[in-house]
Amino acid sequence: MSGYPDSYYAATAVGMHEHAKLTESLRADVCVIGGGFTGLSAALNLAEQGMDVVLLEAERIGFGASGRNGGLIGSGQRWDPVAMEKKFGLEKARRLWDFAEAAKTEIRERVVKHDIDCDLQYGQLEGIHKQRYIDWPAEHAEALAERFHYPHVQALSRQETRELVATDDFLAGIYDAQAMTMHPLNYALGIARAAREAGVRIFENSRVTGYSQSDPATIVTARGKVDASLIVLACNGYLRKLERRVAGKIMPINNFMIATEPLGEQRAQELIAGRFGTHDTRFVVNYFRLSDDHRLLFGGGENYRAGFPNDIAAFVRPYMLRLFPQLDDVGIEYAWGGTLSVTVNRLPHIGRLEPNLYFAQGYSGHGISTANFAGKVIAEAVTGNAGRFDVFASLPVHTFPGGTLLRYPGMVLGMLYYSLKDRW
Repeated sequence: MSGYPDSYYAATAVGMHEHAKLTESLRADVCVIGGGFTGLSAALNLAEQGMDVVLLEAERIGFGASGRNGGLIGSGQRWDPVAMEKKFGLEKARRLWDFAEAAKTEIRERVVKHDIDCDLQYGQLEGIHKQRYIDWPAEHAEALAERFHYPHVQALSRQETRELVATDDFLAGIYDAQAMTMHPLNYALGIARAAREAGVRIFENSRVTGYSQSDPATIVTARGKVDASLIVLACNGYLRKLERRVAGKIMPINNFMIATEPLGEQRAQELIAGRFGTHDTRFVVNYFRLSDDHRLLFGGGENYRAGFPNDIAAFVRPYMLRLFPQLDDVGIEYAWGGTLSVTVNRLPHIGRLEPNLYFAQGYSGHGISTANFAGKVIAEAVTGNAGRFDVFASLPVHTFPGGTLLRYPGMVLGMLYYSLKDRW
């Protein structure tokens, strides 16, 4: 359908619904800015609490990272839980782990409750690409079982890993039976449908150009406006200059994916023995899985500028062939990119500016579960239960050196350093 980037997800989308553009003046309890996972989750949860919600999306629902990502739903936060334990203590680290488990539960329950056709599958394998990480899977699995009450992770030998994923690149592996994968655009479309049914007024192609710092606030688009008691800012990597007070906390980066031609059931199973998601331990991570029509969906490579490569398929294909040289004869049918955002320390940035402006951003590659949960905890805070919101808001998130002006050169140098470490 017009308005979406040409991707495998858009080509296989279920339940697309075209929403009107805002062309009038409205009044609402809450105005949500952004139609990705965070905004949709916040809007739906607020509407279920009886609030009158307007959602404004600059493009189409799920247009950004929410509708273009790899579809992997990992356990925990972006940080390793043992690292979080060392930084914040066991009690807070366990609480953050439990929040991530609640985020997975929220997704599972929404899929069932709203009958969302998003190909939800279970399992995720992380492939170890460096000898120095060989001992980590067993240590990680033991820590999760003993201190975080999560017995679903298993360390794998090189042979066990090779039996699941046909690459010689992995020296060992770790398998999480309760992580998940999904068709992310279909999930976003399903949550949008649920939000409409709950009374949320959704407008697409209605880019917000500014808002007042007042109560109530006035949110302005090119052809309309909304007066609302509360604003939820849910733009993430597409924030641009809309809110300079938090823009310096995140770095928008571009990540890229391809979908092969159908491999056929037998060849697909020989490549990956199941529908679980897989990623590796590189700093610029490779991630991949099989689709329900036996394609390999593969993400690899990123850049740190405004534009995408001219030929995304040619850009990503070498990453795929490094892991799977046996796919040299396979054609690429879809190639696309998307923009996410990272924070300096890879912790999510969730908080409040004025008493009536909430925001969430900077999911750092852990966005499906964290973004959905961020919308939920913002809705909880708005309706009087700020306990989980306050924990996230207390996490230290630093401004990028040089702010929005100089963050890109610094990021490029940093990523070059870590990419060289990956090769070493």
